[in-house]
Amino acid sequence: MDWSSYTAVMLATAIKFIAGPITGFSLGLTWIETIFFTWLGMMLTVSFMVSLGQWLVKYIAKLRNQKPLVFSKRARLAVKIWTQFGIKGIAACTPLFLTPIGGSLLALSFKVPLTRILFFMAISAFLWATIYTALIYQLDFIRDYFMEK
Repeated sequence: MDWSSYTAVMLATAIKFIAGPITGFSLGLTWIETIFFTWLGMMLTVSFMVSLGQWLVKYIAKLRNQKPLVFSKRARLAVKIWTQFGIKGIAACTPLFLTPIGGSLLALSFKVPLTRILFFMAISAFLWATIYTALIYQLDFIRDYFMEK
C-alpha cells in the first residue's frame, strides 16, 4: 500500500481510536498493517499531546493571576477516575471512552511521568488495536458468508 493509506489510519486513530481499524479495513490494508498504524497513530498523538501539554501547563501558569478552582465539577470527575483506576486504568480506557488526546491530557494533569504514560498507553494501544482490528476484520468473513448464499 501507499503511505497515504497509512497516514489516513493514523489520522483517524488520533481523532477517535476505533476509526483507525475501520479506516484500515475500508482501505484494504492487511490486519497487521492496520494494527501497527493504529498503534503508531495513537502513540504519535499521545507523544505530541504530552509534549504540548507540558508546555501549555507552564505557559498558562505564567498567565494565570489567581489559582484555579480546586473543587470544580470537572476536577472532581478527573480525581474520581484517577483514584479508581490510576494510570493503568486511564491508559486502558483511552481507546474505549476517551480519545488519545483526552487520555493523554488526563494522565498529564495528574503529573504522571512521561515514561509511564508512554509505556502504559503503548500497551493499551496495542491490545485494543488488536481486539478492534480482529473484530472489524470479521466483517469481511460475514460479508463473504452471506454473499455465497
